[in-house]
Amino acid sequence: MSWHQLTVTTTEKSAPKVAKHFTHLGAVSVTYMDAEDEPVYEPRIGETKIWTNTQVEALFELNVEPETVKTEMNRKFKTIGETWKYEFIEDQAWERAWMEFYHPMKFANRLWVCPTDQEQREEGTVCLTLDPGLAFGTGTHPTTALCLEWLASNDLTGKTVIDYGCGSGILAVAAILLGAKVAHAVDIDPQALTATHDNALKNNVADKIHCYLPEDFTPFKADVVLANILAKPLIDLSSSIGALIVENGDLVLSGILAEQADSVIEAYAQQIDFAPRVQQEDWIRLNGHKK
Repeated sequence: MSWHQLTVTTTEKSAPKVAKHFTHLGAVSVTYMDAEDEPVYEPRIGETKIWTNTQVEALFELNVEPETVKTEMNRKFKTIGETWKYEFIEDQAWERAWMEFYHPMKFANRLWVCPTDQEQREEGTVCLTLDPGLAFGTGTHPTTALCLEWLASNDLTGKTVIDYGCGSGILAVAAILLGAKVAHAVDIDPQALTATHDNALKNNVADKIHCYLPEDFTPFKADVVLANILAKPLIDLSSSIGALIVENGDLVLSGILAEQADSVIEAYAQQIDFAPRVQQEDWIRLNGHKK
């Protein structure tokens, strides 16, 4: 199905009102976009952060007249008239459109992460098949890539792994493909657990990956603990996460901005001897051994 897309630029305060009125006029979806490349990090629980100048994009079915929508919006919001953009969105196979941007990736010369039908079968490597979905984690973002690089650079043979905040399950699946004995995947989002199970099935490792909501997870000590979430929950959960690691076991933390690294290190200092931090773009990986 094809669509009319109408976009306006407005303020942080007005954006929710603009979005609500688009919906009132028949928009089938409304999306907020950054108008000025302004980073927004770590909202508080229950908070929805948007940008100081926000683009509001609305999709309408073709039986809706764009000029009528513009007239009604201009009548209600006097300041958005000069910011209008219109685009006709052609019908396409949306579930495959991401293929233009997602290609096979190799980590530490041992691990390939590939979309379906682009799997690499290079001798001496393993291949993880993963397609973008509703849970975070494909390997393209630096936070995930940093963890995959660590996994592919270390001997996981026979080890027990906990992936805390598993998202798509990419780290748990990678760990098993790289030799781990079993991986336990924990996430607060049931959708993430579904994605993890599906990706484990796709890679033929479902019998070695166990999925849990936090309230269903019984803590135990593992050889390797991975937590690719965000700095604040990493700090808040430092005692709980640190308690999951065996003596001399490995902890790998990601989802940390460069300016947040010192605070995360401080939270774990009594439990973990950290190696030098590793940075990719604005993001840091912290890894170390349990004291």
